[in-house]
Amino acid sequence: MHLFNNVSAGDKAIIEKHLDKVPVPVGALARELGLEVKLILLPPDISGEIRPSPTAPAGFRINVNRHEKKERQRFTIAHEIGHYLLHRSLIGDGVSDNVLYRSTLSNQQEVEANKVAAALLMPRPTVEALLNTHGGLRSKEVSDLIAEQLEVSSPAMRIRLGLQ
Repeated sequence: MHLFNNVSAGDKAIIEKHLDKVPVPVGALARELGLEVKLILLPPDISGEIRPSPTAPAGFRINVNRHEKKERQRFTIAHEIGHYLLHRSLIGDGVSDNVLYRSTLSNQQEVEANKVAAALLMPRPTVEALLNTHGGLRSKEVSDLIAEQLEVSSPAMRIRLGLQ
């Protein structure tokens, strides 16, 4: 879990508490981290954003485009959690991520937020356990079943399983 090396012990404990659930409840995880999560109308090219919030215990609110699919919304929440955990000092007045999860932050920071999102939504131990319930077979069909169980996109799960 080297992604989380610079994350506080308190935040790590909160994350660990949620990772063994299927699917990982990213909204509850965000709220327990002290983040507000709102489904709102955003421009079609914006998937989500994280902005300062005076009412959120942690001082930030995640806005998610309410018109996107549930799996996409879950990824957006997890991605913005990644920005909060790793880049909160860079958020400033807010960071908006377009549909390709690019923002004004560096490409490296976007890659890190994507890795956090994958680790939160598809924890390796959970993916391996689910894979074993399907005989350990890495196929498109099994990948699709696990993606459905974890409420992530099929392409994301195929990447996680090394099928793409």
